[in-house]
Amino acid sequence: MRKLQLLALLSVFGLRSLLFADQVVLRNGDRLTGTITKSDGKTLVIKTDLAGDVTVPWTAVQSLTSAAPLHVATANKTVVGAVTTTDGTLAVSTAQSGTVEVAKTDVTALRSDAEQAAYEKSLHPTLLQGWNGGANVGFALTGGNSETKNLALAFTADRKTSHDEIALYTNTIYATNDAAGAVPNVTANATQGGARYDRNFTKRLFGFGSADFQTDALQNLNLRSVLGGGLGFHAINTSRTTLDFLGGLNYTKENYIGLDRNFAALTLGEELMYKLGASTVLNEKLYFFPNLSDTGEYRGTFNLGTVTKISKWLGWQNAFGDIYVTNPPVGKKQNDVQLTTGINVSFTH
Repeated sequence: MRKLQLLALLSVFGLRSLLFADQVVLRNGDRLTGTITKSDGKTLVIKTDLAGDVTVPWTAVQSLTSAAPLHVATANKTVVGAVTTTDGTLAVSTAQSGTVEVAKTDVTALRSDAEQAAYEKSLHPTLLQGWNGGANVGFALTGGNSETKNLALAFTADRKTSHDEIALYTNTIYATNDAAGAVPNVTANATQGGARYDRNFTKRLFGFGSADFQTDALQNLNLRSVLGGGLGFHAINTSRTTLDFLGGLNYTKENYIGLDRNFAALTLGEELMYKLGASTVLNEKLYFFPNLSDTGEYRGTFNLGTVTKISKWLGWQNAFGDIYVTNPPVGKKQNDVQLTTGINVSFTH
């Protein structure tokens, strides 16, 4: 008798959990039960008790039923209420207007209350919110037949919203050869840093302003300051790949030991980000700066790097950089090449 009572009680609780849960029926007949969290018009995410978050194609959804209100957005409006689906139409039971029907093909987004709150917060973040980035650290030390030290440090931070983006970076390399009689003793001592602000005008077109600074002791460069701005174009802008082309003007001020140069130049460049699978990201940047005051003279920069995630916070980074100057001080080489590798520590705020 007790067993029958227990089974009956479990059946009641099971039925109640089904009644108060969201349900999604797929075109192949599969049924998912849990809590619908969001859809971007391409995929639907439902949080289940056993499998966690399950993502399915929006086109594979035959019908859905929500126990809690959902925010259903189209190109023209957003309605809020519990949702049921019949024959490709979402019936939204709103508190103000009663039942509002929305064609499934017109849905651009679907969010739970929590997801809607997070979305609205993302539209107007504070300056301290939305940052992603990391620090790279590499160190090498030799002893015995050779006596060398090599330290490479880098930091990047990026804050992207729906309408603008701020990017910060800095990197430095310092190396010495401590063997007796080694000349020069310091074999590398270079630092770069800068910031860029992008503002979207349309989905493809954006404006940018930038400030970049560099020192290089072995090239006798005390400081190079480059202030510029212009327009950019998002040729590709997906979660997996971004490709931007940029063009504008800059003012360059160079202070070498015994030599000062100030001139206006063009800024021409492209930037690529590509995700190589689930754990590796490739970044590439190529810039060309023709001197407008002294035609034929220019500076070019190329950077290529990868970061492979080891865990949520740790990764392995590799970076290659080349800076080419057509007219360095007398006795100095035109190319400065840097290759670094080491641990990447990422952060999100």
